[in-house]
Amino acid sequence: MNNSISLIKENIAKVMIGMDQVTELLLASFLAGGHVLLEDMPGTGKTVLSRALAASVDCRFGRIQFTPDLLPGDVTGISYYNQEKGAFVFREGPVFANILLADEVNRATPRTQSALLECMGEGQVTVDGVTRVLEDPFFVIATENPVETYGCFPLPEAQLDRFLMKLSMGNLTPEQEKQMLQRFITEEPLAGLGAVITREEIKTLRKACRQIFVHEDLMAYMVALVQKTRLAAGESGQREGVSPRGTLALLRASQGYAMVMGRDYVVPEDIKAIAVPVLAHRYICEAEGSRQKEERIRSLVQTVDLPTEDWKKV
Repeated sequence: MNNSISLIKENIAKVMIGMDQVTELLLASFLAGGHVLLEDMPGTGKTVLSRALAASVDCRFGRIQFTPDLLPGDVTGISYYNQEKGAFVFREGPVFANILLADEVNRATPRTQSALLECMGEGQVTVDGVTRVLEDPFFVIATENPVETYGCFPLPEAQLDRFLMKLSMGNLTPEQEKQMLQRFITEEPLAGLGAVITREEIKTLRKACRQIFVHEDLMAYMVALVQKTRLAAGESGQREGVSPRGTLALLRASQGYAMVMGRDYVVPEDIKAIAVPVLAHRYICEAEGSRQKEERIRSLVQTVDLPTEDWKKV
């Protein structure tokens, strides 16, 4: 089990340099059955990381380049009249994939963005009154540019809440950037990347992820942390803290991260590692940007007492 995860990490590392933490969080979300929003400046490797994961897994890959003129049917698919058959036929959209890259998702109109809601929340698509179940696994990686506003439509809170984590790529060190140049000077590593794990193995890993042991004291710690966000929101006059869905997301993400770290049980450090990516984008505060929300969650984590026990399953 752990060997399979290590193979994926090593395969992605052939393309991505200095992105170990982001890769681990991405894999944690993938194994936990969640979805990921990658928000960072252009050229930081968001799309490359997404394609590297897709290439490492023997799954069906789909990509949607979101633009203002994109329609919901361009995402989900449409029913059209086939003259030869004399009946309406459904043509699947790119959302019928195992790993879906929703590139620059905030460039589409809210109407088109909402086409992803049912897919991400329920794993199905309803078109013309007919519901079609998406194939398992189904994993959405959406990207957005945080600095451009012209021609962009901010994701509504309901859409943001569908993402298990919101991640940022971060910057390379001078040495890492030099390694990138040396690696890419004569070849394109992504083009030669092959699958190292099958679709069935991914399904097995996802089922095993749900069995990762979480001590009751750690569940209480998660609840206390989420409750703290609501108290903080009330004290500062903000709208809302994190919803109960965020509490469940914290549980699932901690299980996924523990699995990526090679354990069959969660430790407090797992929760601390995923707290900001899981909770910050769920903290409803109109007057603050992403960075301010992240700092607020980091501060709240420091105020909640960390339990100390033996977390292994007895």
